[in-house]
Amino acid sequence: MDDYNVLERMTTLYSSLTKSEKKVADYVFANQMDAQYMSITDLAAASDVAEATIFRFCKTLGFAGYNEFKLTLAKSTVPSLSRDEAYDIYGKVKPEDSILDMCKKLYNSDVEALTQTLQKIDEEAIIRAVDIIAASDRVFCFGQGGSSILAMEAWGRFLTACSHFYHVQDNHLQAMTAALLTPADTILFFSYSGSTRDMMDILPDASKRGVKVILITHFPHCEAASYADVVLLCGSNEGPLQMGSIAAKIAQLYLLDVLFNEFCRRQLERTMTDREATTRAITNKLL
Repeated sequence: MDDYNVLERMTTLYSSLTKSEKKVADYVFANQMDAQYMSITDLAAASDVAEATIFRFCKTLGFAGYNEFKLTLAKSTVPSLSRDEAYDIYGKVKPEDSILDMCKKLYNSDVEALTQTLQKIDEEAIIRAVDIIAASDRVFCFGQGGSSILAMEAWGRFLTACSHFYHVQDNHLQAMTAALLTPADTILFFSYSGSTRDMMDILPDASKRGVKVILITHFPHCEAASYADVVLLCGSNEGPLQMGSIAAKIAQLYLLDVLFNEFCRRQLERTMTDREATTRAITNKLL
């Protein structure tokens, strides 16, 4: 299928769609830009249909799944936009911008991601998350793809103040590790979408066995959220063509910083001692 004809294909097939599928098509036609930023759960709610209907809708259009549909929808909107509007999809950076202009626009995008995240802060959720971390025998930092980098940063950050944090990068090894966790353990999971196959290979079974889960994501109603004890929401709207954006990572790192500082200030004397010890451990490695 041509990457840019999804809207035309929706029009061509409209009469053959089911009543529920037409509701999805109607919403997408009316909200082409917004739809590409939505999770499958959000689109289902906005269209007043079940998630299974969204899957069938995507299959009817010839897509393997919802993410492929979203990516193609994002591409299909570009030709219908003006040149300036099209580049808005990429953080409003234009080819003719000066270096300074580009820097200012990226700065504004990053600040906006932090502002949105601050507005989503739930103090009770932060308290519950740190309660869980403090009471855990072990905390495993998980993430897949670009989110694995954030999980590693969480491990490295907490490692300066306590010894019960671990990071497992490989997806298969994550599944193996999770299979042996107990109710005394916690998984700190980073996932902007909160809906990946690798997560669903881990979370349902871990949740059944009483493993605590803290999820950092953008979507409150994502599939992974149903298995989490605490969900912390990051800002920054990320479209399919912006996957892995720095702004989204900055928003998640901000939440990590909040967790770390709340953890440290609860047991200030101990964490200060531990941080001094870890600092001394690498002193000789610095020139």
